[in-house]
Amino acid sequence: MQPGIHPAYRPVVFRDKAGDLAFLTRSTATSSHTIEWEDGNTYPVIDVEISSASHPFYTGKSRVLDTAGRVERFQRRYGTDHG
Repeated sequence: MQPGIHPAYRPVVFRDKAGDLAFLTRSTATSSHTIEWEDGNTYPVIDVEISSASHPFYTGKSRVLDTAGRVERFQRRYGTDHG
């Protein structure tokens, strides 16, 4: 690898506040915010919107959508008779 052209690969904390999950990994992502981790060191922290702790697919808590209303509205608008 050529020196000086690659971003720094360092420890970073990714945090999902909604799912109350944080994990330390290595990344090239940057952040101006920091957090003190369990080991006593301070690392950059990146807040994410969704993770496996808060995603409905992984948690099993899915939301029910009103698809019946959408189907009825489609049928009223376009009709079921194409003849």
